[in-house]
Amino acid sequence: MTGKAVMHLPSLAGRRAVVTGGASGIGQCIVEALLDQDAIVEAIDYDGAAAELLRAANSGRRLTVRIADLADVNARASVMREIVDAGPIDIMVTNAANDMRHSWSSVTPESWQKTLAINLDHQFFCAQAAARSMTARGGGVIVMLGSVTARRGWPAMAGYLVAKGGIEAMVRGLARELGPSGIRVVGVVPGAIDTERQRRLWQTPDRIPQILETQAIRQRLDGWDVAQMVLFLASDNARGCTAHSYVVDAGLT
Repeated sequence: MTGKAVMHLPSLAGRRAVVTGGASGIGQCIVEALLDQDAIVEAIDYDGAAAELLRAANSGRRLTVRIADLADVNARASVMREIVDAGPIDIMVTNAANDMRHSWSSVTPESWQKTLAINLDHQFFCAQAAARSMTARGGGVIVMLGSVTARRGWPAMAGYLVAKGGIEAMVRGLARELGPSGIRVVGVVPGAIDTERQRRLWQTPDRIPQILETQAIRQRLDGWDVAQMVLFLASDNARGCTAHSYVVDAGLT
């Protein structure tokens, strides 16, 4: 069973959207869901092989795929400058993340900064670049991806939790600053989402029944469930939604 988006949101047609971490997992679903709405999509990812697969799977659609390591200050600034120079941004989705596990005792200053660079820093600075474009034309939507782990306090990922918790605070603060410019800022907080990476690294067969038992609705969620929430929040249908984060977790929290 899949939560593949089937809704039709006419206000998204022709809108130019940027999705970070767009070549796989939740990001890929967001990219393809936006393309299904006839949006113009810019996907950014550091994985060249995954980017090529995304590009091939969506040949003929209004998709541009750019390769960049968004944890790198210079690469991030460069790719966002290219995107802004290519045209105005209507929708910015900051999705890229790395949920690698690490015990508290093994964290170093270098690993801590690396964790924050991809999970928190990139979200702010990509949003900042997009907001400048949006302010110039009088409006837009920024959607930031958090994680239910920050609310549940899961072990062995302190840096990731700090970053994802910070995103919800960032949503509230930026929404207040950017609202007068006609820009909405919202968050989406996914729960235990079934992706290839999660199956490969963390969600083992014996772990899945434990997750389902904890959820109020005992069905697996996938990237399309998250993408549908992103679509709605990015559309004009959600014009009253800003400064809040919306959870998609089947009642896990």
